[in-house]
Amino acid sequence: MKMKDMKLQIFAAPENEVVATDLEPAISVDFTTRLSSNITELQNLLGIADLEPMSAGTLIKVYKMEQVNTPEQVAEGETIPLTKINRKLAKTVELSLNKYRKQTTAEAIQKVGRNIAINQTDEKLVSGIRKDIKKNFYNVLLTGTGSTVGTTLQGALAAGWGKVKKFYEDEDATPVFFVSSDDVAEYLGSAQITMQTAFGWTYIENFLGLGTAIVTPALAKGKTIATAKENLRGAYVPAGSGDLAQSFNLTSDTTGLVGMTHQIAADNASITTLIMSGVVFYAELLDGVVISTITPAGA
Repeated sequence: MKMKDMKLQIFAAPENEVVATDLEPAISVDFTTRLSSNITELQNLLGIADLEPMSAGTLIKVYKMEQVNTPEQVAEGETIPLTKINRKLAKTVELSLNKYRKQTTAEAIQKVGRNIAINQTDEKLVSGIRKDIKKNFYNVLLTGTGSTVGTTLQGALAAGWGKVKKFYEDEDATPVFFVSSDDVAEYLGSAQITMQTAFGWTYIENFLGLGTAIVTPALAKGKTIATAKENLRGAYVPAGSGDLAQSFNLTSDTTGLVGMTHQIAADNASITTLIMSGVVFYAELLDGVVISTITPAGA
């Protein structure tokens, strides 16, 4: 036998060997599609038409409007003084490429099976990504500069609704609210409402006739947030195309919001899960975000 033939025989892949290309269609495509669908659900709930693709490291600038002066009214025929409005930088949000990695050993797969060892732990990893996106979004909303008070949950939401409508008095604004799950639990003690879910959030359409209310345990009891859907924006780092996806062999769906890959490590008999994603939601104008405090009468 020729030496060339011997080499081919020695290094040929064993029949029925499970390789990375076998894992990807079975796992990566399914998870990236589901997570991207979740993000799109949230995008639709917030009324954001499009997520803007941007490079990792992009600084997103969030502004607030400030009226510098309040000129007096003048008599007929006199020159009308100018009202000066400044658009000031209020906050900077950095768009980062977030990376998540998990390792599943051969022993774990042998003990409980591939579905539990890989798929179900991947689901937990994806759940953490959803939490990170929501947490960062709330961190931006909680820096809103609008404020008001109400004596009940309904009063606080109504006061927030009024401020949002006043801020966007020349626009057709659609209010959206973020409410503490503790406050909603109290309200449910005396009322019956229909709730739905999206992106792990519970929400109520047309709550109290004011608008969509998103219920979250991330907010402290006695606090509500109100803004207009038109004030909310979204951006992402494309993870499904370009040099990044090619370099790490990332699998994604058509949105490119999330890239994922599974790789077999022969040196330590394990399978590594790698996920990359950079999705942020934010408010364009912080003074268009109103934080209401529930202050019971007589408190």
